[in-house]
Order: sequence, then C-alpha cells, then structure tokens
Amino acid sequence: MSDSSRNLERGFITSAPLIVLFLLLAGAETMREVSPGVLFWAAPCLLLSALLIAWGAESAQFFIAQGFALAILAWLQTLPEFAVEAVLAWHQQTHYLLANLTGALRLLTGFGWPMIYCAAATVHRKRTGTPLRSISLEGDDSVGVVGLLLPLIYMSFVLWKGSLHIYDGVVLILIYAAYLFILSRLPAEDKEGIEDLERIPRAIVLSPRGRRIVLIALCFIVGGGLIYFTAEPFLSSLMGLATVLGVPSFVFIQWVAPFVSEFPEMASTFYWARTVTRAPMALMNMVSSNINQWTLLTAMLPIVYSLSRGSVSPLVFDERQKLELLMTIGQALVGMLFLVNMELAWWEATLLFVLWFVQFGFSAITPDNDAAGGHHNVHWYITMIYFAWAGWELIRLLTGNRKAVAFTEFGKVWREHF
Repeated sequence: MSDSSRNLERGFITSAPLIVLFLLLAGAETMREVSPGVLFWAAPCLLLSALLIAWGAESAQFFIAQGFALAILAWLQTLPEFAVEAVLAWHQQTHYLLANLTGALRLLTGFGWPMIYCAAATVHRKRTGTPLRSISLEGDDSVGVVGLLLPLIYMSFVLWKGSLHIYDGVVLILIYAAYLFILSRLPAEDKEGIEDLERIPRAIVLSPRGRRIVLIALCFIVGGGLIYFTAEPFLSSLMGLATVLGVPSFVFIQWVAPFVSEFPEMASTFYWARTVTRAPMALMNMVSSNINQWTLLTAMLPIVYSLSRGSVSPLVFDERQKLELLMTIGQALVGMLFLVNMELAWWEATLLFVLWFVQFGFSAITPDNDAAGGHHNVHWYITMIYFAWAGWELIRLLTGNRKAVAFTEFGKVWREHF
C-alpha cells in the first residue's frame, strides 16, 4: 500500500474522536416539525447519497483495504442513526434509547442480511437459471466476522450488570479502534477486479491519480453531507406522517426511525448485492455497520446523557429494556455463528428473516396496550429460540460438524500482516 493510503487510514483513525464530538454537538438540537411533503425531495437526496458513497467505497477498495473502505462507508451511512440517538439521549428520553438502538441492530441482521441474499439470489437465478445456495466470503472478511464477537461479549456483561456507564463506552470505543487498526493493515483489492465494476466507479478507478483522489473524496464528502443534512428533515417528515396516521411513538422510535436512518445503507448494499459478485462486499458492509453500532453508537449514549444532565450518569435498564437487549444479542450471536464458516446459506438467511419478522409484527403492541403481556411473551420466546439455536451451532462447532473457518482465516490474516 502507498504512503498516501496509509496516511488516509491513520488520519481517519486519529480523527474519529473529533467526528464523534461533531455528532454529539449536532445531535443536541431537537428535530423540527416539517410537512410530510418534505419526503418528495429528502428521499431522492438520501438515495443519491447512498449511490455516491457506494461508488466511493467501491473505488477506494483498490487503493486501501476493502474492509477499511467499508468501515468509512459504515461511518457515513450511520450518521442519521447517530443523530437520532444523540437527540434522544440529550433530551433524556431513556425509555426510547434502547428501543431505537436495538430496533436498528435487529433490522440490520434480521432484514438487511436476508435482503442481500435475496437480491443476489434473484439476479443469479435470472442469469444462470440455477439457485444461489449461499454467499461466500473472502479470507480478509474474517476480520469482520471475528470483530463482531468482542462487542457481543462485552455487551453481555453490560446486560448482566443492568446499566451502561461512561467507562463501558470507553471500552467499546477501544474495541472499535482495535478493529479499525487491524483493517488498516490489510492490503487493497486486486486490480484484476476493476472490470467487474460498473461504469462510474470504474471510470473513477482508471482516472489519473490526482483526479481519482479528488473524485473518491468528493463521493464520500458529498454523500456524507447529503445524508447528514437530509436525514433530519426526512425523519421529521416521517414523524409528522406517523402522527397523522396514528402510529404509536414507541413503534415509530423502534421501527420507523431505524428504517429511515438505515435507508442509505440498505440502498448501498442492494446496489452491490444485485451484481452477485459484490454480494460478499454488501454483506460485510452490513457487518461493519453492526460492529459500528454495537461499539461507537452504544458508547455515545452514556456520554451524551451525562453531558445533558451535567454530571456522570449511567443509563439503568428496566426489565423491558433488558429483554430487548437480550433478544438483540441473541440474534447477533446467531448471525455471527452463521458466518463462522465464511458463508451465509439460503436457509440461514431465511431463518434470520422469519424470526425478525415475527418479533417485528408483535412490536406493534406497545407497553400502553400490552395488558395481556403478548408483546413480552412473544419477544421472550423469540429470544429463547435465538439462544437455543446459538447453543446448537456451538455444539456443531465443538463436534466438528461445522468448521470455524473464520477463526482459521483470521489467524492467517494476523500472521501475514502482523
């Protein structure tokens, strides 16, 4: 890798705290009331932003590590989610904080991962007339698979003690910093894959060096700027529409808002998944965002909450929040174990979607009208299914019926680059 590429990587790692501070300050303002008609211009802007940063990431992977490019992409794509969570934390709406966070995380794994497989499988069948049995990952993708395990382990400890402190945030930020550092040591993509790119990213990659750097930077800067400045009016317009339609606030915060804030990422990954050959890249983009939100986004919550209160204050979970977090950890653990053999099979994607869809449907039952306990019971049953399945996958690993390829590949990556 060139010195300029390494300088870009080091600059991104060292500037991460400043980016977090910017998000905290920006998220401190409350959302304005806007007309639902804002959707007509905000939605196209978000779609354009998703395409721009997708082109930037596709182009950048040939000059810096693909995983590192996807990490930058995940930062930009989750700006709306950071802003929503910062607003909730600043206004001390603690009963909504985990609802939005867990809703977004479960959306990524339960809907996003299967969507990637479905898009790739549909195009694959049209092209070849044969089914796509699985999406296979590359060796370097093992960093993302293994990287998902550490925050899950630590968040299990957070759940056990029932609170989220600033020191927990520090640990989570360090985990993410270690993940970024490992990615920064990986090589760039082979130039032989350039012909697989679509017209615009291929033109960027083949441009003269100076023009290429400017174009890639503009893709990220303009795309990120569009996401940041249009996410708030887009979300506000949807909130106004939800009020008109009578959608309960809890349902909006847990599901409508995450759908909106994750929209740029969904658009980018669908753009890659439909090419089939880029489906692994799309899947690892989602995994990178999972890691981003389990670490940096979660770490931000006690920091903003404490700043708002004027003193160091932990976020203490109630029983409902504990169940939401437990279910989300269970889903993420199953997803990670599915990828441990470095592929996502069709039946695994189907299972993730079915379980997500069931609990998504029952999430419409809010605490105010949950006198019969239906919402709580269904979420508890789904949580037990997640952990039972995770236990079964662990047994398969221990008995040799499932290969822990991700850990083997991660060992190779470590020996080659460290």
